[in-house]
Amino acid sequence: MKVIKIGGKLIENQSTLNSVAKALAGLGDEPFVLVHGGGAMATALAGKLGVEQRMVEGRRITDAATLELAVMAYAGLANKRVVATLAALGKPACGLSGCDMGVVRSVRRPVGEIDWGFVGDVVEVRGDVIADLLDKGVSPVLSPITCSAEGELLNTNADSVAAAVAVAMADRVEIEAVMCLDKPGVLLDVEDPESVIPQIDKALYEELKNEGKIFSGMIPKLDNAFAMIASGVAAVRITDVAHLDGGTLIVK
Repeated sequence: MKVIKIGGKLIENQSTLNSVAKALAGLGDEPFVLVHGGGAMATALAGKLGVEQRMVEGRRITDAATLELAVMAYAGLANKRVVATLAALGKPACGLSGCDMGVVRSVRRPVGEIDWGFVGDVVEVRGDVIADLLDKGVSPVLSPITCSAEGELLNTNADSVAAAVAVAMADRVEIEAVMCLDKPGVLLDVEDPESVIPQIDKALYEELKNEGKIFSGMIPKLDNAFAMIASGVAAVRITDVAHLDGGTLIVK
C-alpha cells in the first residue's frame, strides 16, 4: 500500500491537479492514502485578505490569523479540489483534516528560539480510521490541519503528517511512502533530470553526502526517509507525480 504526499503547488492549478488525479487513478486497485499541503493557496489567500505572512527557512509561522487562512486553504479548498477531481475519475475518496475523528493528533510546538505559533507536532495517528475507509474501497485524502487533545486546531507540516501516517499503517500492512517533489527523483547532478539515482541505501547515502553530491534541502528529506524505514516502513520513494512507481527508492 502507498502513502503519498503531494505539495500544494500541485493542487492550485486545475490542469496540474487533473494530471495528479490521473496518475493516482492509474494505480488501479492498489490502495493509497494521500496527504497534501496547500501553502501556495494559503499564501494567495493571505495576499487577498492583507494578512502578513512570516516564514523561517521556508516554514510558516502560524499566528491566529494565519491559522484561520490555513484551515480555509488546506482543509477547505485544497482538500475538496482533490476529492472532487478524484471522484470525477471514478476514484472514491474521503477528504479529512487531521482533527476529523481524531485521525491525526498533535501537540502545539513549544516556544524555543522561534515562536511558531499554532504549529503542531504529530503525537498519534488513528490507523483504525484510515484502515476502515480503505476496507470500504475509499481513499483517504488528508490535509495537515490537526488538533490537540484539548481541541486546539494546529497547522502541521504535511511531510511530517505523511511520515506519521506511513509509520502507523506499517503496523498493519507493508507500506511504501511516496514523497512527490518537482524533480523525478534524487539526482546525481541537480542540473540533469536524467541523472536519477534508482536506489539509495544508508551506506550509499553517507557516501554521496560525504562527496557533496547530496546536499542542502535533500538531506532532511532523506533523513526523514531513513527515519520512516527505521520505524517499520518498507521503503520510501522520492519522485514526481508522473512517476509514482519510478524515481529513487530508499531502502535499508
